[in-house]
Amino acid sequence: MSCRRAGRYSAPVSRYFRQDHLQLPSGANIFFQVEGDGGPGMVLCDGLGCDGFAWKYLQPYLARRFRTVRWHYRGHGRSTLPKDREQIGMLYNCEDLAAVMDAAELSDAVIFGHSMGVQVALEFHRRYAARVKALVLLCGSYGNPLDTWHGHDKLRRILPALRSVVERFPLLSSRLTRLVMSTELAVQVGILTELNRELIRPKDMFPYFAHLARMDPVVFVRTLDALANHSAWDHLPFVDVPTLVIGGDRDRFTPGYLSEELAARLPKSELLMVRGGTHTVPLEAPELVELRIERFLREWDLATPDVPLPRRATGSDARAGELTPA
Repeated sequence: MSCRRAGRYSAPVSRYFRQDHLQLPSGANIFFQVEGDGGPGMVLCDGLGCDGFAWKYLQPYLARRFRTVRWHYRGHGRSTLPKDREQIGMLYNCEDLAAVMDAAELSDAVIFGHSMGVQVALEFHRRYAARVKALVLLCGSYGNPLDTWHGHDKLRRILPALRSVVERFPLLSSRLTRLVMSTELAVQVGILTELNRELIRPKDMFPYFAHLARMDPVVFVRTLDALANHSAWDHLPFVDVPTLVIGGDRDRFTPGYLSEELAARLPKSELLMVRGGTHTVPLEAPELVELRIERFLREWDLATPDVPLPRRATGSDARAGELTPA
């Protein structure tokens, strides 16, 4: 049987694969990829400035048994901007997600969110509750993340000035971004200051920095501004679908207590807090994350019970995590 690498194990090649762009009335072309042909559908929502790097191990794992959709936000990755470049932000992301699910022939799905994708997933439930079977929320906040970034609100306070400079000098900002983010030094500094270098593989972070180097900084700051002013806190008690919250106790972007608060406020939540995990838990402890998601899907009758589980977490993954019930 033909095999390929999926995370750190081999898996059969999926029977269905589609990669396409969706032309929207706004003029934006939204990139999406569909892999696998089982059910229910699984939809992966990225973080800010990302084009899928966080799903490196989880996407192929899910696609072995489920129709799995990966897509890019406006101005991210392979997706283009709308005619009106001001049409960027949380509400547009939700509308685009609904259109992508239509194109992928999914009436509903389990919605996954990493970082900013957590807010996208929660806001999508607010607006399209019937299309959400369950939620898996990784390393993200329920809202206003710049108020808690690194445990303070300094980033929120400097954002207006930062956006003003970037929008006034877009070409210079783009050149500086490419110059800084396209170096191996940027990756190493990022790992040293923000991540757990004992768990993360530098090669897993290169795609993230490479994407940031290519991304339009104006799009980045406008998306960041929309993210900073969005909150789903008021909606959490009405999220009536099974939800798995995954966080890292050493996450500095969205501190672990936010995952605990999120799980505590959601009616049907479970919590996995990964010891030593940072903002890239899906890459730092992929087998642990996969095993917990597998259990979650089975508990809620969202996975076929007669398909064997993958091997259990070993090595650094086994040392990295612990399960904390909500």
